[in-house]
Amino acid sequence: PYLILDNEMETALKFAAQRGVDVKLILPGIPDKKAAYALAKSHYQYLTAAGVKLYEYTPGFVHSKVVEADGNIAAVGTINLDFRSLYLHYECACLIFENDVLKDITEDFHRTFADSHRITMSDYKKMNLMKRFAGRVLRVFAPQV
Repeated sequence: PYLILDNEMETALKFAAQRGVDVKLILPGIPDKKAAYALAKSHYQYLTAAGVKLYEYTPGFVHSKVVEADGNIAAVGTINLDFRSLYLHYECACLIFENDVLKDITEDFHRTFADSHRITMSDYKKMNLMKRFAGRVLRVFAPQV
């Protein structure tokens, strides 16, 4: 739910999308933390321009931390894509490979995408200028958010 990317992770996501990987991220449509939400949205412009597909889950807050690739591998755990989760908190995930549960994970993604709104550059441009500015300022403090 917290897309607080450092430069390396943002670059990795953008490069993957630019080389043809279908990168899709599902984020909350309703935040639980306004600062983290504004910070996440500060990445929208750069990620969508690079071809990363961003979705906001419209029914509310989504808190799952799941990565699925090609229906054959997934990671499920506590890890957010932020500095604290990746470098300070030693959060963990279970790597699932060639297991029947992968079908359930993929189906859950499809159901979640159906209940989500795809974010476009036009959506980003419609965002309140103060919120966009606040998100950019918060990047300075991103490791602490």
